[in-house]
Amino acid sequence: MLDNKRSTGSRYEQKAAAYLESKGLRILSANYRKKTGEIDLVARDQDVLVFVEVKQRKNASFGDPAEAVDFRKQSRIRRTAQWYLMEKGLPEQTACRFDVVSICQEETRWIRDAF
Repeated sequence: MLDNKRSTGSRYEQKAAAYLESKGLRILSANYRKKTGEIDLVARDQDVLVFVEVKQRKNASFGDPAEAVDFRKQSRIRRTAQWYLMEKGLPEQTACRFDVVSICQEETRWIRDAF
């Protein structure tokens, strides 16, 4: 079951990456993992480093997928983003943004500056 969830997640992350690339972002990394958590996609939007969480649901009966990015998830992503900056030798002043790509049925929604 875990492999099935992972392959489904990977498929939607690839869809989100293609969508963001079509909007002009350059994907730098996918599935960046640390003890603190995981960042689905890391991208560059001109001079801004963008950390992207991808959420998918088959339908909206349980709400918008983006609603699943709660405060705890946001905190984990922020801590993991700090590791990314440190590992890449980027200064703390690097312009960063946290986005969410919400995929529900066939609709893809990009929420810039989600948190």
